[in-house]
Amino acid sequence: IYTNCDSKLTAFFDMKWTSEAIYNILDNAVKYSNANGTINIKVTPYEFFVRIDITDTGMGIPENEQADIWKRFYRGRLVNTENGVGIGLYLTKEILTSQHGYIEVASKLGKGSTFSVFLPQTQG
Repeated sequence: IYTNCDSKLTAFFDMKWTSEAIYNILDNAVKYSNANGTINIKVTPYEFFVRIDITDTGMGIPENEQADIWKRFYRGRLVNTENGVGIGLYLTKEILTSQHGYIEVASKLGKGSTFSVFLPQTQG
């Protein structure tokens, strides 16, 4: 795991729940990457938010499934070999939106995914 973070950035978030959300993304990055894969975390300012990009070199998510990954109990067709019930990304999105933040995904099948977390720079 590689990190790149501007130490001067400030975001407002609930430490316990936001840690759970970030953990869910990192756990998936590890689960769905091979042993030689890499995970990069980059933190930058973005408009009124602090943006956290978590990029992996895993299997990627088919384009036609990307909108569904936020649904409760959704499991993609390629991930059935891993344990899980399909609640992690649903909870991650709920946690972030409850704090006036949001999350996006960009993914290419066979290349990996980038999950972008946006946390407000000011208290909402």
